Amino acid sequence: MLTRTRILEEAAKLFTEKGYEATSVQDLAEALGLSKAALYHHFRSKEEVLYEISLLALEGLLREGEKALKEEDPKRALLLYMEAHARYLEENFPFFAAMLQGLSSLSQGRREATVALRDRHEANLRAILKRGVERGSFRPLDVTLAGRAILSMLNWMVRWFRPGGPMRAEEVAQGYYDLILRGLEREGA
Repeated sequence: MLTRTRILEEAAKLFTEKGYEATSVQDLAEALGLSKAALYHHFRSKEEVLYEISLLALEGLLREGEKALKEEDPKRALLLYMEAHARYLEENFPFFAAMLQGLSSLSQGRREATVALRDRHEANLRAILKRGVERGSFRPLDVTLAGRAILSMLNWMVRWFRPGGPMRAEEVAQGYYDLILRGLEREGA
């Protein structure tokens, strides 16, 4: 028996490979060996499938990122947050990529719901950065701008990173962390 989870997994793969807009309900039904009518028995629309994929991806990402908030040391918390984000991307690549690429294709109400989850994830990062500034671990900075820069680096991995490639996602996050903390400038230069 075909489960909703299996449909979501296959849809996430197709949306990642072909793009949400270019993937038809017929494409998804064929990939699953179903008729379109059978697919509609589980989901009312292709958008509903994307919406569920997006919610699952963002809820998982949020859950993983929240673990870093428990770490008292702001530098360590930042590293844990970045590693968790990258690891989640790697372990759930089709869901993550489909969510990120398909966000603008959701209707307003569904987009608002997913953006609210995304914003909570970003707020957790800002809380870590703010704590670091307050404790003197990080120099005074615009935590909103810094948070967006960090998330941009991590999210852009979806464009070039491939699970099973020469680097693990956590290694990429560690490299980004080092770059963020130490910058490009040579000491004494």
